[in-house]
Amino acid sequence: MLAYSGGLDTSVAVAWLRETMGLQVVTVTGDLGSVKDLDDVRRKALRSGAKRAVVQDARDTFVRYFVWPALQAGALYEGRYPLATALGRPLLAKMLVDAAREEGAQFVAHGCTGKGNDQVRFDLAVGALAPDLVVIAPMRAGMNMTRDEEIEYAHARKIPVPVTKKSPYSVDENLWGRSIEAGILEDPWGAPPRDVFQWTLDPDEAPARPREIVISFKEGIPIALDDEGSDGVTLIEKLNAIAGKHGVGRIDQVENRLVGIKSREIYEAPAAVVLHLAHRALEDMVLSKESLRFKERVAAEYADLVYNGLWFTAHHQDLAEYVRSTQRFVSGDIRVRLHRGSATVVGRRSPHSLYSMALATYGTGDAFDHKAAEGFIGVFGLPLRNQARVQELFGGEAAGLPAVKRPLKRLAQGPAKRQAKRG
Repeated sequence: MLAYSGGLDTSVAVAWLRETMGLQVVTVTGDLGSVKDLDDVRRKALRSGAKRAVVQDARDTFVRYFVWPALQAGALYEGRYPLATALGRPLLAKMLVDAAREEGAQFVAHGCTGKGNDQVRFDLAVGALAPDLVVIAPMRAGMNMTRDEEIEYAHARKIPVPVTKKSPYSVDENLWGRSIEAGILEDPWGAPPRDVFQWTLDPDEAPARPREIVISFKEGIPIALDDEGSDGVTLIEKLNAIAGKHGVGRIDQVENRLVGIKSREIYEAPAAVVLHLAHRALEDMVLSKESLRFKERVAAEYADLVYNGLWFTAHHQDLAEYVRSTQRFVSGDIRVRLHRGSATVVGRRSPHSLYSMALATYGTGDAFDHKAAEGFIGVFGLPLRNQARVQELFGGEAAGLPAVKRPLKRLAQGPAKRQAKRG
């Protein structure tokens, strides 16, 4: 069973597995939002030499069980990447294992290279779900072709491939985003060419007038766009189009791959960028300071877990339970302004908001007890004042500050002794 995207690597792998290893190949394709025509993919797999082709529309499953939980967690790898490809791999691996069970297959294969993260994600997921299956990765187990050699190999066998030597990008795409690498992008000094971007307008060419949108959430999950209720797939598709039109969603990142190398990656993720921004703004309204601080640490751990291919682990289950608990009151509306490459939160409201106008205002209606602040500062500053008296931390120039004019020893003697000395 071969995880088949229809791209260069997996198209060549169909023929290579047959010719080199003598295996009959059944391809498995899951549409996570990038497959325009499942029947066309099936025909292409068969033309590449597959015995049979399994195709499935998995967009709703992808959004409900992978994208939304990651959004609720606030999972952004190294603070920026919304994990589109990384979130899709465990679902595709599960589909691969399910198909292998139905076919009675002993081997599963994928088209990942020996330098990428996806090989780890597929191998670990299969190992967790079906440790008896043998994983074959042609790109690291003998195929050993450059991209140009793969193109020539495919052309010689009349295998249809969507790349040429003039445009050698490696692209992975699903509803949550596009990942683009290879070719000229491997030089981190060079700006990405215009043809890299497919979902987003250049900010300089985006509409001059900004557009404001309202995103509604229920328990951390987006449920409506501009007061129009929507299923997850439709909402993401609409938001990709709207935000992309305004140049929002481009990410140019040098990141740390799991295998130990740095990689320059280009991402397009209009909906993901906007929804993460809006979701965090809503959490700022309804979560306590302590919850927000701790959830930031959980978000980083969750993102690492997804990126590193550890979706099917007990650790993920435990983190997911915590995240779900934090989302009980993350319901409300966020207004976002889109303008020439930027997305800015300009409005927030929630029935569970911890923000109180009466406590925050400096104007009429101020309900904050200003006198209570004196007692609070006295108690809060008690350990600081005590340490200052005992240890004289700032009495000299050791701290990089000029010495105080009046030694702290004299200040620490107390008012009675100072009065006696003056007498």
